[in-house]
Amino acid sequence: MPLRYTLLPLLLPATVVGLLVASLGTPSGAVPVALITLAGSLMALGLSRGALQRQLDRLERSTRGRAEGGNGPTPDPDRLEEVASLEGAIDSLHSRLSARNTELSQETRTLTAVLDSMAEGVWVTDAEGTVVRHNDALRGILQPGASIVGQRPLAILRDDQLHDAVMRACREGASRHLELSLEGLFPRTLSIRVTPLGKDLPGSAAVFHDVTELRRLEKVRKDFVANVSHELRTPITAIRGYAETLQGGALGDAKMAPRMVEIIHRQSERLSELVEDLLELSRLESREVNLKLGEVSLAEAAARAADTVRLKAEGKGHVVSLHVPAGLRAVGDPRAVEQVLLNLLDNAVKYTPAGGRVDVDGACEDGRCVVRVRDTGVGIEPRHLSRIFERFYRVDKGRSRDMGGTGLGLSIVKHLLQAMDGEVKVESQPNEGSTFTIFLPQAAPARSATG
Repeated sequence: MPLRYTLLPLLLPATVVGLLVASLGTPSGAVPVALITLAGSLMALGLSRGALQRQLDRLERSTRGRAEGGNGPTPDPDRLEEVASLEGAIDSLHSRLSARNTELSQETRTLTAVLDSMAEGVWVTDAEGTVVRHNDALRGILQPGASIVGQRPLAILRDDQLHDAVMRACREGASRHLELSLEGLFPRTLSIRVTPLGKDLPGSAAVFHDVTELRRLEKVRKDFVANVSHELRTPITAIRGYAETLQGGALGDAKMAPRMVEIIHRQSERLSELVEDLLELSRLESREVNLKLGEVSLAEAAARAADTVRLKAEGKGHVVSLHVPAGLRAVGDPRAVEQVLLNLLDNAVKYTPAGGRVDVDGACEDGRCVVRVRDTGVGIEPRHLSRIFERFYRVDKGRSRDMGGTGLGLSIVKHLLQAMDGEVKVESQPNEGSTFTIFLPQAAPARSATG
């Protein structure tokens, strides 16, 4: 405070008193009186300054306590009006700041909850491209070995495209969409959208979508369309070709015409089987097949399936032997179980050379019904075993088509068993035959009646 603001209140009362005493005719007493007045002013000023300082110190402590989360000040009846006014202004400011902090805290919690509830991964970077925040889903998508916050994009994902996109968003305000394929133990495909934060906020944001399953399904769809087109082309080409030959004059050839008609009939049957298998597989995959689960006699199901392929087996000189206990009963759909065994037996007969053998054995193992279909056929190389249950997958494409297979039988077997809470496995070696094993839940044994 300037010196004049302190001296004027002190000297003015003493000067006025001294002038009054002098004007009253006692000039010799003016100086002492003025000095006494000045001393009184000094004492009053000291007392008032001390009281004001104490109240200001108290206000400072209470204000600091509020800032640290404490309670408000205790009312003081002796406080100065000016200090009370200042304290009221501080209280009002503190209330407004507290309300604003509560709103900001609520907004922060809401934003965090929204980000963490997203299936997509999100990160936010500062103006230098360093990650300053991310949601929970991002860690599951990227599976980083260290903390994400504080890292640059290039340190998290070794990809120059993503790093360049983030830096361009931070420096130039440019948005970009890119797709990355991540190698490793679990390969993944990520669709990433990088954008600047905008609204004069420095930095960028990136949203990560895991599209691995979507790309896999797209590939399955493309492969399925290509395989169906290829499978349909063979019988359609044969039917059309022989039909045109008959129309061109071969119809009158007594020797060739019946042969061509027989080929057309055979190819049309193959086309019908393919369409039926496709429809059956489609119904199974879309769960439109309503299986009626109940007790199934596996011995009876195996006998019916063997009767269906017996004529074909006898034509190749095969021995089909059944060893399924009469009391072996599983939980399943009778028609579905018979179709599973028929498909396996048909494959066994089809790929076993003349004079071979097919054995069907049944047993109960670890609380499940087990049926094994063994053959002495050509076998399967180990590299094919993990894929033979895929649609249209063939170990030997040329030989399979010559034998009339659609390439869907084993896939139907797998889906039917899954629908009955079962499974199928295969063991095989080239030129040593194959063993297909199916597992089904065992039916509860019937309780004997008591009198």
